[in-house]
Amino acid sequence: MVVLLLLLIPLIGASFLFLYKGDHQFASTASLKLSLVSLLVMCLRLFCWHTPEQLSFTAPWLTSLGSSFSLRMDGLGTILSLLTTTAYFLLFWYMRSRTIERPAAFFAWLLLAQVGMLGVFLAMDSLLFYFFWELALIPMYFLASQWGGARSVSVTFKFFIYTFLGSVFMLIGILYLQSKTADHSFALESIKKIKLTSDQQSWLFWFFFIAFAIKLPVFPFHTWQPDTYEESATPVTAILSAIMVKMGVLGLLRWVLPLFPIASYMWGDVVMSMAVAGIVYASFLAMQQVDLKRLIAYSSIAHIGLMTAGAFALNQLAYQGLLIQLFTHGINILGMWILADIIERKTGTRSIDSLGGIAQHSPTLTIFFVIIALANIALPLTNAFVGEFLLFAGVLATPSTYYWAFAVAVGLGIILSAVYTLRMIRAVFYGQPSARTSMAIRLALHEVGALVFIVGLILFFGICPQPLIDMTADFSKDLFGQTDITSLFRKS
Repeated sequence: MVVLLLLLIPLIGASFLFLYKGDHQFASTASLKLSLVSLLVMCLRLFCWHTPEQLSFTAPWLTSLGSSFSLRMDGLGTILSLLTTTAYFLLFWYMRSRTIERPAAFFAWLLLAQVGMLGVFLAMDSLLFYFFWELALIPMYFLASQWGGARSVSVTFKFFIYTFLGSVFMLIGILYLQSKTADHSFALESIKKIKLTSDQQSWLFWFFFIAFAIKLPVFPFHTWQPDTYEESATPVTAILSAIMVKMGVLGLLRWVLPLFPIASYMWGDVVMSMAVAGIVYASFLAMQQVDLKRLIAYSSIAHIGLMTAGAFALNQLAYQGLLIQLFTHGINILGMWILADIIERKTGTRSIDSLGGIAQHSPTLTIFFVIIALANIALPLTNAFVGEFLLFAGVLATPSTYYWAFAVAVGLGIILSAVYTLRMIRAVFYGQPSARTSMAIRLALHEVGALVFIVGLILFFGICPQPLIDMTADFSKDLFGQTDITSLFRKS
């Protein structure tokens, strides 16, 4: 029942806030309490609830169509549900003093987005998966367009069109697969039993991959992302970047690779070429940015490119690194967006050229920023190091003929990420203070609390990564077992 609780808690909260037209204090406090309850439920799942009956739920849904309301929390769902509940709690904790227009509606849409994303992470029926996929998009559209910047409506419309068109391709693929099942079911287990030819796998692979590539986004499907991240309110950007993009990674790991293993091998070099091109391209663009939000946005594209390359490395080493990176990247990028929001709100700008010298007056903020920024580039003894190391090692071990070129590109991306991150730290926090940074930036207690929590996770999992390694070990083995067809190709 834990899976049902994780959906019901934010759903009930969102429904209540939509009906209640209260002030910011009430909406913020209610959302924070709901997120805390969700996080506690997730903690109970990790330490107390382990049986299949506790981690799954099935009920009749669209029975005439062959679809059921089937939820199950496997290893991948556990990692992403933990990330979602943790990130929402930290974000709502940080937002306690934020002044927002129509706060009840704002927090309600955020909670409804949480329902959609958790549904995607837990759905084991393809039609239910599609339902939650679209449900997660609707709240983000309203959040980005109604609480965004001057260009938010046009930019968000582009984001909506991109994602919707990708979803259409995926729906066509889902309907085709359902028609091929023996029991005409949308259940994932029924779809896995279908014997697809290599040609069928090939076109289905691209129908699903395009939908997931847009959501990630992977180069060249990334063009909606920098503008959307820049124009959206920073809390909305944080959810998009820390959690929603992980829907695309889940799509690759749960649907594309297990269902179309031959096509994944056949097209693996093409996808990895797109991924590593995105790493280098986004890294070079990040180096040229003068807007703090756009720099972080391009850095996120580079990190997602590494995750995509790991998914198509087709070995257990890369899979385990990817699973670890899903959680650590989400925490680190959330911290980066919170810090960017603090700087923008308290200096009145996010232009890097207008900042500088913050360290002289605000050492506490500087310490937080340096730790989180260095974790974002996977410095040893930070939480992202283990996952990124395993991803890089997995890319080196890929069966592709061009593994050396992919490894060089990934290595170049890692070097460039250090370059633009260190340049950003120097430009924003050191040098001579500007007119906007000549006064100390004071952090509220709840802001310090959220940042301490994030830094604590960074250092704990950086020094003691074994809990994450143990949590992801079994699922990475299972995933590798479903996609290890390289031996078949070597024999042929």
